[in-house]
Amino acid sequence: MRPRLFIAFIGFVMIISGSFCPLVRPFHLINWDLYALNKPYGIVVFIVAATGILAVVAGQKSAAKAIAWVSLLLVILIYAAAVLKVNTSFSFIPFKNISAGLSRLIKFRYGWAILFVGSLLALVGSSGSNRKAGYMPAKSRV
Repeated sequence: MRPRLFIAFIGFVMIISGSFCPLVRPFHLINWDLYALNKPYGIVVFIVAATGILAVVAGQKSAAKAIAWVSLLLVILIYAAAVLKVNTSFSFIPFKNISAGLSRLIKFRYGWAILFVGSLLALVGSSGSNRKAGYMPAKSRV
């Protein structure tokens, strides 16, 4: 396996491990991972990352690149959905100060960083030139 594809492999593994890390901590009580936030979406992220690992192991650089882009878009989409959900969770309360105060009690955790770094590593590792670096002997002078 080439070093760049190994970086992509590490990125896809980080995406899978980041999906099990805590992402949101409501009211300092419990930690929610991606599957507690949205189970079907978590399964889609897991399947995309597992497919990326299979593409890297098979040596399909173009497929790994496409899957890396898809995983980055999925992570950005779930982060935007989580931010919007946190900001609108208590919109039913008529007092804006109480609603904003309760929204501030929901904290984002380190799992987001692992998901973003993993998707960026997968993208960086799968992109680049397709040329193979190797030894080319010089023409012999006789």
